[in-house]
Amino acid sequence: MSTYTIGFTNKSAEQFFHLLRENHVKRIVDVRLHNVSQLSGFAKRDDLRFFLRELCSTDYVHVEDLAPTKDILDAYKKKDIKWDRYESEFLNLMARRHIERTIQPDLLIEGCLLCSEHQPHFCHRRLVVEYLNAHWETKLNVIHLV
Repeated sequence: MSTYTIGFTNKSAEQFFHLLRENHVKRIVDVRLHNVSQLSGFAKRDDLRFFLRELCSTDYVHVEDLAPTKDILDAYKKKDIKWDRYESEFLNLMARRHIERTIQPDLLIEGCLLCSEHQPHFCHRRLVVEYLNAHWETKLNVIHLV
């Protein structure tokens, strides 16, 4: 049971949609706090939903419970906190939200977590799948598309 993660930065639209088609992604699970920003380009929510449907026959869902809070995200972006504190705060947030009970494995099987960061190493999408794998009986085979 594979699940994927992808960031849209440092990718052209062609590269991004090719990766999704090539890996037969059935659903994008948008885990961004801000998914309508002009800075998102082709990954702006409504445009992305259209492109996914037309180019890849892929569904789109936005799951805010898998996004950090504005306070956590802003503190990290402004460099008020370092990655290890961001990671700790986000892990605690997921635990308080009980995402292991509110998110069903079917949502992620053949699905792909979307965020903006190019690499998963310092991105909350990696933390989401690691957290769920630690708490679910069903284990996801995670593939990071870069």
